[in-house]
Amino acid sequence: MTSPSLDSDLWCRRFHPSPTAARRLVCFPHAGGSASFYFPVSAALSGPVDVLAVQYPGRQDRREEPGVQDLHRTADEVAEALRRRDDLPLTLFGHSMGALVAFEVARRIERAGGRIEHLFVSGRKGPSADGPGPSHPLDDEGILAEVRAMSGTDARFLEDRELLGMVLPALRGDYLALGAYRADQDAAVGCPLTAVVGDQDAWTPVAEAGHWRDRTTAAFDLKVFPGGHFYLSSRADEVTGMLRDHLAGTLRT
Repeated sequence: MTSPSLDSDLWCRRFHPSPTAARRLVCFPHAGGSASFYFPVSAALSGPVDVLAVQYPGRQDRREEPGVQDLHRTADEVAEALRRRDDLPLTLFGHSMGALVAFEVARRIERAGGRIEHLFVSGRKGPSADGPGPSHPLDDEGILAEVRAMSGTDARFLEDRELLGMVLPALRGDYLALGAYRADQDAAVGCPLTAVVGDQDAWTPVAEAGHWRDRTTAAFDLKVFPGGHFYLSSRADEVTGMLRDHLAGTLRT
């Protein structure tokens, strides 16, 4: 795999430098995920688009750091990193846990006077201010069972105990942060928001993905793809096509 370019900072990885890009897309991984999950998206869209992938602490090249402990604090850090990259119009895409982080990052950038062109939230129910966060197992076997059920990880990887030993602490920390997360009662973004979901996603029913419409004061859209929680892996061409169409549209405006 190509190494990230040297101008990547602590929070963002750029796999394909795009010096003539007119738009920037920032991608946020799921719980247990890392920046490299979006390498194919970067490969497909780079050129007219500068694609950045967020790297959470506690994994890959940040494995020695404490993992994610609080989604709000993580959003503070990522928003600050992106405010230093204000040279291009900005679109955010987050999957699962990444949807919540992207939402909170968008709020912070807008509060600071910045502009988000569009927010895509994928594979996640609209955030609740009331009840507890989603319930996830915290013991190793429970975590592995949930990961298998989501079908987001190569089964051969799940049998490699050495690799699992490196990944499980980060995943466990992500689950704890998800369980503790609350959105403010009136939290909303001012940019257009598209919720994206698989029609067979047991963790995010289509109707509950639609609750995101209450989290924007601008236009809302709901896109449904065939597949489960990781529909974006099995439908990669269609998902990148959706993003390409959106970004091409903003380039023309």
